[in-house]
Amino acid sequence: MGRMLKSLFSKGIILVLALTMLLTGCFNSESASSKQGSGTKEKARYEVDENTPAWKADKKESTELTWYVNADWFNKEYGNDTITKKLKEDLNLDIKFLTGDDTKLNTYFASGELPDIITIFGGNSPTAQKAATWALPLNELADKYDPYFYKVAEKQTLDWYQLKDGNTYGYPSFSNTEKHYEANMIPGMDAFVVRKDIYEAIGKPSMSTPEEFLAAMEKIKSQFPETVPFGFRGFSAAGDTGSLSHFLQNHLGVPITTEDGKWYNRNLDEDYLSWISTFNKAYKEGYISDDNFSDDNVKFEEKVARGDYATMFISGAIQLGGALQKNIASNPEQKYIAIDGPKSTKGNEPTLSQTGISGWSVTYVTKNVKDPQKAIQLFTYLLSDEGQYLTTYGVEGETYDLNAEGKAVLKPEVVQLRDSNPDEFKKKYRLGEFWFFGHDTFALEKGQNEPVEATSQITDWAKGKLKPQFILENTDPDQGTGEARSLTNINSYWATTLANMLRSKNDKEFDKLKADYEKFLEANNFDSIVKIRNEKMKENAKKLGSE
Repeated sequence: MGRMLKSLFSKGIILVLALTMLLTGCFNSESASSKQGSGTKEKARYEVDENTPAWKADKKESTELTWYVNADWFNKEYGNDTITKKLKEDLNLDIKFLTGDDTKLNTYFASGELPDIITIFGGNSPTAQKAATWALPLNELADKYDPYFYKVAEKQTLDWYQLKDGNTYGYPSFSNTEKHYEANMIPGMDAFVVRKDIYEAIGKPSMSTPEEFLAAMEKIKSQFPETVPFGFRGFSAAGDTGSLSHFLQNHLGVPITTEDGKWYNRNLDEDYLSWISTFNKAYKEGYISDDNFSDDNVKFEEKVARGDYATMFISGAIQLGGALQKNIASNPEQKYIAIDGPKSTKGNEPTLSQTGISGWSVTYVTKNVKDPQKAIQLFTYLLSDEGQYLTTYGVEGETYDLNAEGKAVLKPEVVQLRDSNPDEFKKKYRLGEFWFFGHDTFALEKGQNEPVEATSQITDWAKGKLKPQFILENTDPDQGTGEARSLTNINSYWATTLANMLRSKNDKEFDKLKADYEKFLEANNFDSIVKIRNEKMKENAKKLGSE
């Protein structure tokens, strides 16, 4: 998701979206499909050409589509800002945006009076899994009305969203494929960082082995007693394990599957637990503050902004960018830089990961659509370079120019308005907010991007270390099942266990906590959860063509 969006959503909206994903889907599928539009029955009103986007051939003067977005906070304005004004002009299209929450969405389904287009959050939600009952296959729409769609849509993403009937109904935003990972166009955001002034003062030591790490912490505590030697994003009552869970596991290169390709419980990995034990030793020596286990993200970021931590393991450098920038604005010498830090005791290389192939929001054309031809044209347009330039940079000559290298550069007056009056900028230009088919890599590839002082070195360090984990996506038990309820309890128990292991009094207590976790797994039907995960991993492998 783009930097502007990440800043917005990191302040609490993600919780709303999580609830959306959990609750969406309680609808009457028969009612939803009882009143259908023309679907793909009508013939194309223009000559279909696989080498020409259909919107350029369609001479229909005006079409209006209703588009429901399952988020109350979405801006419903259309035709007044740079993006939607150009969209309206190019496609001869008026859009009436509707917004709401799960209650409103389920009312639509119950009544059968569906809008033309629907955007939800959660491509593995019950709503998404039942898409065949209420949405039109994008592949059928493309075959009949706009085969150019296949030139701009990612095949791997289409395959990933294919349902058991062989059709693909929804297309996501921010879906990263193997191609995007291989091109090193995805910014890494998880790293071990150290305050540059402290790092230099203690002799730039290696901190890659447990012994080296503890020795460095001792030096920091001795020479910089006003700082906390080691910090990390903390824990929450909801079962969040902060940055010392899968983020650290990725950093250590803990395998995501067993040697025979089955699901692997990384929480019990020997390599990972050896570092948790090392951090426990650091806690007992006073190198980790108890506040790390109680501070919320706001307090954590306030301390980062002050440079209170000498070293940190962070997840989400971009989201933390504001605090990191405040820190160097006040004290430039305190800039946090990424170093290798803790490494695998078994020689594994880091396997960092970011947004996967499932993406974020997912958009569908419903069976009630009044003009299916225009609907698929809209998808094609927004996925194409023309649509991506528009939604990312606006209109060439109006809001951006291309430099000598062919990179998009926002005009000075646009940048000035963005920095001085964000509200007016959003109202006038709307750049970065029309995200339905957005992709981070477009801006990185097509734009001239000024490095962000606080995070550029951190993301540079991560280059070449990111590996996709598509095989693990959407492998949790289906919502509402007994296994799903068991998994919620297990995740909560692990969060408590991990926090207690980090603060255990001795090795005996540490080992007992690990043993108690294993017993809890056994008592909470974990074998059935693993079985479901392995079955879903097989389905994922088939979609990825790697079975």
